[in-house]
Amino acid sequence: MAAKEVLKKILIVDDSDIQLVVAEGILKAKYDVITAKSGKEALAILAKGLKPDLILLDILMPDMDGWETYNKINGISLLQNVPIAFLTSLSGIVERLRASRLGAADFINKPYDRVVLLEKVEKLLNGERISQDNDKEPQDAP
Repeated sequence: MAAKEVLKKILIVDDSDIQLVVAEGILKAKYDVITAKSGKEALAILAKGLKPDLILLDILMPDMDGWETYNKINGISLLQNVPIAFLTSLSGIVERLRASRLGAADFINKPYDRVVLLEKVEKLLNGERISQDNDKEPQDAP
């Protein structure tokens, strides 16, 4: 009898029930998906010892937005190597630049295509950082 394959863990943080259901529905066939409805809930889950392989984080959330949540997660030494990608309806260059400067692994716009989300998640889990999209000019590497 073969051992059960251990699925990679993805934490999705979004205050929208619909967005959580959609993203979880897309990813749950291939990954162990954990959801949180706020930055505070995500931090509570992480404080219990969860070390996800990837975090997908909304920006526009009440109480603690995605920017603050990102910074708090990055302050947890155990999680510093966990890629965090913003999954957001924001699409402006200011937000993209801020995410890039913070060191976000990617900036994925909602609504997203199922195939594109799966492809980006797979690449992020394989260590590829995709902070630049095709809709803006490439920047010189630091």
